[in-house]
Amino acid sequence: MTATTLDIIAIGNAIVDVISRADDAFITSEGIDKGSMRLVDTDTAEGLYSRMGPGIEASGGSAANTVAGIAALGGKCGFIGQVADDQLGRVFTHDIRSLGVQFDTPARSDEPPTARCLILVTPDAQRTMNTFLGASQFLPADALDPELIASAAILYLEGYLWDPEEPRAAMRKAIDIARGAGRKVAFTLSDAFCISRHRGDFQALIDGGLLDILFANEGEILSLTETNDFDAAVDQVSAKVPLLVVTRSERGAIAVKDGQRYAVPAEPIDRIVDTTGAGDLFAAGFLAGQAQGRSVTDSLTMGAIAAAEVISHYGARPETDLKALVENRLA
Repeated sequence: MTATTLDIIAIGNAIVDVISRADDAFITSEGIDKGSMRLVDTDTAEGLYSRMGPGIEASGGSAANTVAGIAALGGKCGFIGQVADDQLGRVFTHDIRSLGVQFDTPARSDEPPTARCLILVTPDAQRTMNTFLGASQFLPADALDPELIASAAILYLEGYLWDPEEPRAAMRKAIDIARGAGRKVAFTLSDAFCISRHRGDFQALIDGGLLDILFANEGEILSLTETNDFDAAVDQVSAKVPLLVVTRSERGAIAVKDGQRYAVPAEPIDRIVDTTGAGDLFAAGFLAGQAQGRSVTDSLTMGAIAAAEVISHYGARPETDLKALVENRLA
């Protein structure tokens, strides 16, 4: 096996996040269910954007948030995702590269435009997400660089991107490349609505032994196994995946490796401001810990630290030095 040059290479939706404060009345007036995530078309996205208040704009998307967090923790990362050759595509490219993440996927010259996620955050810190997937749905398998994928110790895949046919085929190809190179494959289930549409595919990846690390939250693991019994769900999935990681919000997180269960509490925080990116940054902390050769417990703690930091402010990217937080906590 050749030596790796990257810790993580991730494949996911290349999205520009627009995060804005909103009150419940605005959410209601737009006919949106608070706390939901919905897919919208171009006209709906443009209309909502025009009515939103001032916002924070930055490169986003679940896996992109994760590699940004890993980079903040000192990891070497790459990202593969599709943008269009337009203004938001250039915003995404500049932003993610400025974080130290390698991003070389060629921009798409045709319609549709670059994806964007319009995120409304209410005073109770609930996030309501309105996602226009745009160009991100058209990542072709031939855009993959096999040498880049093989150069990373872990390939990290975003469940949100399993919907469209082109990127699904690209991710299947990436799994073959990574496994052929002797690398690990990590997968995040992303959301219960993804599971409801692709439960069979996700279970086939698990049953086929194609995943080394699986990330889920409590609701997702229950949805995947179609049970209301959390412990039974964990037992069922962990028997087929070498390393299962499940987040449980204020109840912390667990991991199961080789039949042994590990658990950590949630990190204390003065006030929750915005839960956007909590799961993404948890995965960042955990994967960074694993890349550094840390124990499962320390990796879980790093995930909890990163998640606590990101929910203490608006936006899905860390604003405090994560490396310093980890060093102070795990010294």
